[in-house]
Amino acid sequence: MCPAEQERIEPSPSRGIVHEKERILVVETNDLVLDLLQRWLGEAGYAVVVATSQRLPRAFGAKGKPHLVIIDVPTPRNAEEVITSVRKAYAGPILLLSARFRQGTDSSSDVPRQLGVRKVLPKPFTRDELLSAVQESIGGQ
Repeated sequence: MCPAEQERIEPSPSRGIVHEKERILVVETNDLVLDLLQRWLGEAGYAVVVATSQRLPRAFGAKGKPHLVIIDVPTPRNAEEVITSVRKAYAGPILLLSARFRQGTDSSSDVPRQLGVRKVLPKPFTRDELLSAVQESIGGQ
């Protein structure tokens, strides 16, 4: 099988047509949430790469930079520091996850623009909310 064929997923009758795999780098410290993200994104046809923020440049590997970085920020006050660190290695779209943003911060507010990210997705979120946020983030490139 040639490399181009390896990058494609066959359409699933239950899932509809799947596009070529888009790489998503996920930085999440909670193993349960990470497992869920990997499963949901994988089922939707995305290629998922997992990394810690300290090893972000290595996570890109030989296949190049991802189409999207999804990163968990435990507290909004250190979000800017984390994003600045990620931006040193990656200039593309970032989807920010945080349980704290649900408390008094709507994801459709001005917060994404202020933080320089594509979108903020408050935890907990549903599969549909995640996939919608991912598509919106990648589609806005």
